[in-house]
Amino acid sequence: MKQLRIGVLAGLFVVAGVLSWAAARLWDSFGTLPSVPLAAPIVLAAIAAVLTATALSLRARFKAQRERRPEAKGVDPLMAARAVVFGQASALVAALVSGIYGGAGVFLLGSLDIPARRDQAVYAGFSVVAGIAVIAAAFFLERVCKLPEGPDDGNDKNGTAPAGPV
Repeated sequence: MKQLRIGVLAGLFVVAGVLSWAAARLWDSFGTLPSVPLAAPIVLAAIAAVLTATALSLRARFKAQRERRPEAKGVDPLMAARAVVFGQASALVAALVSGIYGGAGVFLLGSLDIPARRDQAVYAGFSVVAGIAVIAAAFFLERVCKLPEGPDDGNDKNGTAPAGPV
């Protein structure tokens, strides 16, 4: 499984933001701009909370296993992999959604004197912050579930597997 890369997420955020800003300018010239829903930052914050809770739970279970506590529950590897995939998918979607709301928010900064647009800009800003929280939680979950690298992982310094007996 490939790890998340911050460059991919940042690129997705920037591209979505620029396209959203341009679309907001175009849409506003034709009529009313669609509103940023109040639920957007709430949903993103809830996803960040779920990812963080999952990571904390798995981290505690892994620690209990390493310390060989008698009451330790095992962690199903498939469940841990599913959690990481959920985190990665959430991070990608959060980068896209945060970019969209960020672009709309930047456009709305030009008209903060209108109360409705000021509220929309605040919702967009909170959505970006909550999206960043989702991405941070996804990286934390990925770090918790990463297998430790040991001396017997089968790779030498060149990244190639050692040759077996011939």
